[in-house]
Amino acid sequence: MSQTTTMTVRISGALSEFVASNVGENGSYENISEYVRDLIRRDKERAEMEAFDRLKAELTRAFAAPEESYSSLTAAEVIARNRA
Repeated sequence: MSQTTTMTVRISGALSEFVASNVGENGSYENISEYVRDLIRRDKERAEMEAFDRLKAELTRAFAAPEESYSSLTAAEVIARNRA
């Protein structure tokens, strides 16, 4: 089961007002914790999508390369190359 961590975040001024406008009766979230969890989830999804897009771009370049540009490698050579 996942572990719950309590964190304290201090914000003021315009950021505090912005958070307050998104929480409560007139906001999209019932409380600040719900709002922060949603922000973190969205940021995690964005980071994962960026990593996936980089992988897709790398694979697209690899598959578009001419056949003669490929060379045979052993598993050990691939591992060594990726550690560098």
